[in-house]
Amino acid sequence: MRIVLKFTIDCDPDTAWRALHSPRVVGELYAPLLQMQPLQPVVLPDRWEPGDEAAVRLTAFGRLPVGTQIIRIGEREVEEPAGTVRILRDSGIPLTGPLGGLDVWDHQMAVSPQPGRSGRTLWRDRLTFDGPTAGLLWPALWATWQARGLRVRALAPRWARDPELS
Repeated sequence: MRIVLKFTIDCDPDTAWRALHSPRVVGELYAPLLQMQPLQPVVLPDRWEPGDEAAVRLTAFGRLPVGTQIIRIGEREVEEPAGTVRILRDSGIPLTGPLGGLDVWDHQMAVSPQPGRSGRTLWRDRLTFDGPTAGLLWPALWATWQARGLRVRALAPRWARDPELS
């Protein structure tokens, strides 16, 4: 199953790329619905780098346990006629909770210059998932991704002013 988002955000591609590498910013994309905390004694890095792997606990509204998940970071670049597309990939896997019934999890987030719109970014977000419970989880994941897309658009203008991302 697949969920795909594609829209323009109000920040430049370099800023969006730095934001994708920030565990704090990525956590803000799901807030307040979901919160991500590292499993002890692991501490999340200040910045995701290719090859990073972390186990996290997800909670709904900071209280209700949702499950645990492995985050595994990779990245690549693709040349397109409009410019370079940078792709951050989480190929980890849910371990427990409602998402634990999935055996495929491939989340790719891509940023590139918005053609003809200087200082703006084309954001592409694709989640591919499968497993015995995929059909049952699709509506909830689709709704979560729609909310996530709204958060990306709302937070992106602030990223350029975030000293941690400059």
